[in-house]
Amino acid sequence: MMAAKGISCCAAKIAFVALSLSVAVPAYAERIKNPVAEFSGIDKITGTIHTFDVYMDETVQFGALQVTPRVCYSSPETEEPKTDAFVEVNEITLNREIRRIFTGWMFAESPGINAIEHPVYDVWLKSCKQQSDVPPPETN
Repeated sequence: MMAAKGISCCAAKIAFVALSLSVAVPAYAERIKNPVAEFSGIDKITGTIHTFDVYMDETVQFGALQVTPRVCYSSPETEEPKTDAFVEVNEITLNREIRRIFTGWMFAESPGINAIEHPVYDVWLKSCKQQSDVPPPETN
């Protein structure tokens, strides 16, 4: 009798855990993959802030920095805003050498996390977009 009671107790616990997991995990919509990343950058010498659009896998130069987004995701409008991009940033040194200074994710809602902090330039992700006023790069 004790063994049967133990089995039903375990079965009840397993059923409770399974039900809890199915209720506790909210369903999320698919993230939106965007063709354009919008960045802001500050030139610390002049104090000017520039906003610039970059297409995926395109490299744009901002001062001595070369910014190349690889992917840019945003959440659907029906969900909490979450925008992130995987970005590579190179610096062109005074000796004209190219040096990778950043590879990783940037988060528009938390610009202080993984923003590029350079002695002269800072760059951060503002948003991901489906289109831009900037013409797309030519494809061969």
